[in-house]
Amino acid sequence: MPISYKIDILAELKATGYSTYRLRKEKLLGESTIQSLRSGELVSWENISRICEMLNCQPGDLLQFSK
Repeated sequence: MPISYKIDILAELKATGYSTYRLRKEKLLGESTIQSLRSGELVSWENISRICEMLNCQPGDLLQFSK
């Protein structure tokens, strides 16, 4: 797929205090979204928006296009 993640999103979230346990417990991200991020699959724009809010970043900081 030509669009992929620039960073390990779950590792970045963990570094800023959002463990997968916290993400599930506080219902910040669903289990299927967490599994998709683990396997490198793209998630919905709604989830990208939520991740950007948690990491205080822009979508371009998370995603990249490659031929």
